[in-house]
Amino acid sequence: MLRRLFLILTLLLFIPAAATAQTFPKLTGRVVDDAALLSPQQEQALTDKLAALEKQSGRQLVVATLPDLQGYDISDYGYRLGRAWGIGAKDRNDGALLIVAPNERKVRIEVGYGLEGIMTDALSSQIIRNDITPHFKAGDMPGGIDAGVNAIGKLLSLPPEEAKALAAQAAANARNASDNGGGVMVIFWLIVVGIIVISTLSSRGKGRRYRGGSGPIILWGPGDSGWGDRSGWG
Repeated sequence: MLRRLFLILTLLLFIPAAATAQTFPKLTGRVVDDAALLSPQQEQALTDKLAALEKQSGRQLVVATLPDLQGYDISDYGYRLGRAWGIGAKDRNDGALLIVAPNERKVRIEVGYGLEGIMTDALSSQIIRNDITPHFKAGDMPGGIDAGVNAIGKLLSLPPEEAKALAAQAAANARNASDNGGGVMVIFWLIVVGIIVISTLSSRGKGRRYRGGSGPIILWGPGDSGWGDRSGWG
């Protein structure tokens, strides 16, 4: 009796794990549009473009649109999806994935380790920011996907040295932007502190005492729409 009860409890422990197991769509072609963002004509045009890219460069790029990420972060989901599908030549591990999850407002570029020196974090972020998200924010999902494929395909078709030079330039631009952003934030907070100090001194000068009132009002800059991300599998 105790042995049977132990077996039942063991099975119950594994039921939640099985119910929430991560699943992936089937790799049915160069475009897997599970989120239904593309018309049949648009999907065929992308498929033809990706086939031409593979013929020219010898590298595979696959587009995947997902209805949901099953509660996973897109970086984790994308890494596992890349491993499950095994995009690219097995000996070179040089495949790439453009992943779009519209409901979570996420987009990511995943690459095999064979492309790590070419399709870097900086370049991937640059493509997502400059080529893809402007279309997505305007509601043009097919246009954003097509622009992303064009930008990634152009990079993958370059000679390795030229591609690495672009990657180095993108990394330098990212560092400069980060440094400039840090300086802007320092100036911003100095201004905020100055406003608080001036307001306090001004209130004291008026000779009036009171309780309550609101704290300093901080006006934040415009945020993005949530689109963005990047990465690699091996």
